[in-house]
Amino acid sequence: MRPVNLAEFEDLARGKLTREAYEYYAGAANDGITLRANREAYERIALHYPVFRDVTVRDSATSVLGEKISFPVMVAPTAFHRLACEQGECATARAAARAGTVMVISTLATTLLEEVTAAADGPTWFQLYIYKDRGATLELIRRAEAAGCRALVLTVDTAVWGRREADVRNNFTLPKGLSVVNLAAQAKQAFPEGVSGSGLAAYTAEMLDASLTWQDLAWLLTQTKLPVLLKGVVRADDAARAVEYGAAGVVVSNHGGRQLDSAPATIEALPRVVEAVAGRVPVLVDGGVRRGTDVVKALALGARAVLIGRPVLWGLAADGEDGAYGVLELLKAEFDLAMALCGARTPDEIGRGLLG
Repeated sequence: MRPVNLAEFEDLARGKLTREAYEYYAGAANDGITLRANREAYERIALHYPVFRDVTVRDSATSVLGEKISFPVMVAPTAFHRLACEQGECATARAAARAGTVMVISTLATTLLEEVTAAADGPTWFQLYIYKDRGATLELIRRAEAAGCRALVLTVDTAVWGRREADVRNNFTLPKGLSVVNLAAQAKQAFPEGVSGSGLAAYTAEMLDASLTWQDLAWLLTQTKLPVLLKGVVRADDAARAVEYGAAGVVVSNHGGRQLDSAPATIEALPRVVEAVAGRVPVLVDGGVRRGTDVVKALALGARAVLIGRPVLWGLAADGEDGAYGVLELLKAEFDLAMALCGARTPDEIGRGLLG
């Protein structure tokens, strides 16, 4: 039977993925406190819906940084899509385009970013880390620009890698034939050999720069004409400073609960960030979105759109491109229904009044 909600896509994916792949995708840092909090925080929010509103005609479309999308959901950057299906990130890109939304391509993709953008009949952004090797960082930026990516999403919550115990237990590494191909030109595509525990953690320890400061953001902004969003912000002061430095947007994110366990749920951090940004740039949010009502709640709290990560991977594992597209279309239908039941005809009509 076709899944009727995102949880059922996960059930299907669990049956098709290897245990190591499933636990890599599903896993979180340490005790999973933040992973659970992301979901539980949405469940605590009530929607105080109005009545007697004409919602016969509705339009779920919105725009982010001038990019029109069919509904306020985008595909978050997630790594290693070819663990889920052979076509990997290319299948995800086609699914996002079919759904009329943006895919954010991960640096840790298992498909060359040029191949992903070529497969996408729609807009793509590129997620970036600032590596110890600034030359490798700059080459990724130039390739993203040349490939037609329309924004850079700088992940800022990974000064060091979170301890993901499932990966440690499984000695997680990529199977033969898969690698971090976007860094192949710098001979940095393979995990270290002979490592006990998480091969990914060992890899990122070699690559990531724990010395980053705000001056590195200032440097990055001089290196590209693309808009740069900061992903991984949960504090109001950091959000305000990001805007002051010239960031084009902020993504409220705790890395899906995979970095600092006990970080705040993103939907709870969102209002403070929105207040600090004060409408100067769009604020996006990820983490824990599993229902159309969650999208309404995020918009009511000031987000321009949300990003989803794991559910797209579940769809990809369940049925490739069609599965990833099915996840997005199901969430779109749920959002349209929730919007109508909340008396809104467009996303712009969703406001704080819905929260009582």
